[in-house]
Amino acid sequence: MTRLMCLRHGEAESNVARTMAPALTTPLTERGREQAAAAGELLREVGAVRVYSSTVARAVETATIVARVIGVPLEVVQLKGLDEVTIGPDADPKAVTTLEGAGAALRAWVVERELGAAFPGGGEDGETVVRRTTDALRSIAADHPGETVIVVGHVASLTTGLSVLCGLRDEVWNRPLPHAVPFAVEGGEVWGCRDWPGGFAG
Repeated sequence: MTRLMCLRHGEAESNVARTMAPALTTPLTERGREQAAAAGELLREVGAVRVYSSTVARAVETATIVARVIGVPLEVVQLKGLDEVTIGPDADPKAVTTLEGAGAALRAWVVERELGAAFPGGGEDGETVVRRTTDALRSIAADHPGETVIVVGHVASLTTGLSVLCGLRDEVWNRPLPHAVPFAVEGGEVWGCRDWPGGFAG
């Protein structure tokens, strides 16, 4: 089994602005950089051999800070399959209806397993998100049997992919991943999420 220490990126400027624009270059805030460094301190002793992230700037920046703090000697490996779910070109990234529509789609994927639902404005559907995220996570596990790695991703895509791999539904709904809080996942032929930031729903 591979131990994946997963975490959402640190706070980014897009989070503060409450926008869903697919801004691939949105940087971390100062608070986000502090969160990433604190995560690195928590992960210093886990024995990680590699650090993975999505290709989105806020995740890459988080992963780079974590790797520097813990002293992993290799560059961060970026995987597009770990990228955040995107809204479509017809959606207003700051509209309340866009946020609500994204939340409804995410609930459909995680709780109801209705993967045909899509993010607003012609955004990604659940089938696409599940396929790319689970493929990325499985490939990481396959490359590191018996080892520990760190995976930096995003709230919607990580939750969706892990909910399918670990067989989680209501247990994680309404428990959005906080910024830069690591949690352990076991991956391989069988997947298991031993914990979830904030705990599982009872």
